[in-house]
Amino acid sequence: MRVLLVQPKQNQGIGLERLDLLEPLGLEMIAGALHDGHEVALLDLRLQPDALPATLADFRPHVVGISSTFTVKMYQTLHIAATAKAAHPQTFTVVGGHHPSLYPRDFQHPAVDAIVVGEGEVTMRELVDCLAAGGDPSQVAGLVLNRPEGQYFTGQRALVPHLDALPQPQRALTQPFRRHYHLFIEWPIAAVETARGCPYRCSFCAVWRFYQGQVRFKSPRRVVEELESLAEPKVFFTDDNFLSNVRRSAELARLIRERGIRKQYYIQARSDVIVRHPELIAAWREFGLDGVFMGFEKPDPAGLEAVNKNNSVENNEKALAILRQHGIEPDVSFIVDPDYDHADFAALRRYVRRLKLRLPFFTVLTPLPGTPFFEAVKDQLVTRNYELFDVLHAVLPTRLPLAEFYAELARLYRDAYPLWKLWLGKLYFAFADLWRHSPCPVSWQRIIDEIAHVSEARAYLESCHWG
Repeated sequence: MRVLLVQPKQNQGIGLERLDLLEPLGLEMIAGALHDGHEVALLDLRLQPDALPATLADFRPHVVGISSTFTVKMYQTLHIAATAKAAHPQTFTVVGGHHPSLYPRDFQHPAVDAIVVGEGEVTMRELVDCLAAGGDPSQVAGLVLNRPEGQYFTGQRALVPHLDALPQPQRALTQPFRRHYHLFIEWPIAAVETARGCPYRCSFCAVWRFYQGQVRFKSPRRVVEELESLAEPKVFFTDDNFLSNVRRSAELARLIRERGIRKQYYIQARSDVIVRHPELIAAWREFGLDGVFMGFEKPDPAGLEAVNKNNSVENNEKALAILRQHGIEPDVSFIVDPDYDHADFAALRRYVRRLKLRLPFFTVLTPLPGTPFFEAVKDQLVTRNYELFDVLHAVLPTRLPLAEFYAELARLYRDAYPLWKLWLGKLYFAFADLWRHSPCPVSWQRIIDEIAHVSEARAYLESCHWG
């Protein structure tokens, strides 16, 4: 069968997603599970925003699979499915990702035939094989089928017990566009998954629920094999907590040294693991660790407890010092509560200044469908317009008048990234392009303009089309 996998385009309006454009790794892995028995194409609408009609006409897919991990992509996902159905009514349309898995009722739509619940590689392979044989999709576990009488769940599918058994991602499908993928200012960069799941239970996070509260790892040897296959000099490990298995992280570093793999690495990590095992940072720095993303979330213990972070302010600050000792300035994220008043915003600004954070990001506490937080506050939502669930808009009542709340949020960014720093960045990247003798495919101007955009209060208000 012909299977078209689609990555939705970037949302319009304000949003931090424009700072990153990583390869669609989830779809590449689905393609890896399908390619030896079916004809698979992958369309990344972030890079080819107008290509869907022509691709549908030329490829004439029997199955269209759409990635909809983030809530803000829901409307786009439904539009893609509707476009596919309009072009070829017999096309079987499937959506997958965190939001549809954890809250499938939002995808009960005439243009959507099925929702994959949880991991997609095995489920999609069985589904496409079933459709090719003229079988009944209700016999495939791990699906929610949309029927005229309502949704029908085919039963829970067990998680893949051994991640090494999964096929390699089909990166050949994105080969024409790989030089366009970037992580903020890092390019060219590849995305590599080495583990799935998280042992923690942060109330705002959907990851641990998606993976049924379990954590599984690929073996170091499997990861090294994938690294050796990559042409890109930079790698982003997509694991939510790359250092969570200390022994495995050390073994992976050892194998990278033995194989002589030379790349730059970017990871997500918790501060408490860094504090307990600073030797891991030292080892990985030697082998190419260049960037660390950490969720500080709150500047005070009460705030961390409120989101069930199970960590401490002291750990955050100690981890920051450890990273700086090794020449790494981390990207640090904070969560702004809708309940913040002027004093809370001022306290967060002072905290960022005291730590001299160079790369802070600020997001608004957002109840994502399927999380415990969503279930607790869904009756308080001031909007169900999912385009505003971009973690930069308040979808819950704010203590401050909305205009004042957004003025304070914008001020956080303005203080962290003053105009002089943005202009300096523009000059730096302009000279960097000249030094490389060719312009970078990543638009530095667009990235810097986006940071400037979130520093303006009116940008938030102008994009608030409350639903």
